[in-house]
Amino acid sequence: MTDVRSLAGRNALITGSVGGLGLAMARKLASAGANIVLHGLDDPEMIKPLGQAIEDEFGVRAAYCRADLREPSAVRAMVQYSGETIGPVHILINNAVVRHFACIEDFPIERWNEALAVNVTAAFLATQMVLPGMRDAQYGRIFNMTSVYGYRGTVNRVDYVTTKTAIQGLTRAIALETAGGPVTCHALMPGSVLTPLWSDRLDQMMTEEGLTRPEAEVRFLDGKQPSGRFVDTDSVADVLMLLCGPAGTDMNGAILPIEGGWLAR
Repeated sequence: MTDVRSLAGRNALITGSVGGLGLAMARKLASAGANIVLHGLDDPEMIKPLGQAIEDEFGVRAAYCRADLREPSAVRAMVQYSGETIGPVHILINNAVVRHFACIEDFPIERWNEALAVNVTAAFLATQMVLPGMRDAQYGRIFNMTSVYGYRGTVNRVDYVTTKTAIQGLTRAIALETAGGPVTCHALMPGSVLTPLWSDRLDQMMTEEGLTRPEAEVRFLDGKQPSGRFVDTDSVADVLMLLCGPAGTDMNGAILPIEGGWLAR
């Protein structure tokens, strides 16, 4: 764990961060004193109260960038905006993701290309842009969000499995190119986190199968996390914070599972 205000003076860009895990990581960074740029597709006026609340609670700068990461120009504009609003990015979290559910035979090529663009290419471009500034600052932390499905396959999710596997290779390549310097790169590998997507799925199960919420959670997680519960967003954020501190200096290129024992099966 990092000390209070241990990241004062640092600037963080977190893609896909107006809710769920992305927002939890952004708030944790802000609680340690880091200025943050949130990212999403929502109208800026809708997100303004969220940024203001973070500023009021933690005494940091909190900006928001609306950017469609399917477009390389939007990724570049997002990084440029971050530099103009909070300063050079010292901590980059590539968290934004899209996913589509279909078998391979029926998978639309448009959805496939979208997943490659958002889940992989955007992470590559953002990293490419922030690396020089990190080296100049003599401090940099890059985090790519992968998944248990980047390690194990599953059906009807070919875009997600493929891109989450690719992001691990990207992580290792970045780690080797930054080895021995002030920048490190890791991939965090959560299991099932209770995001709005899965919360909606639980509600559907409760309606269709007449289950209670605890029963729906047990059914959903059967065969996945032996812990029997969803991974807490704060658990993932706490691992992130550890690697932002001194303990992260001698770690590079790790693929870190936070999955309630799923991969131990």
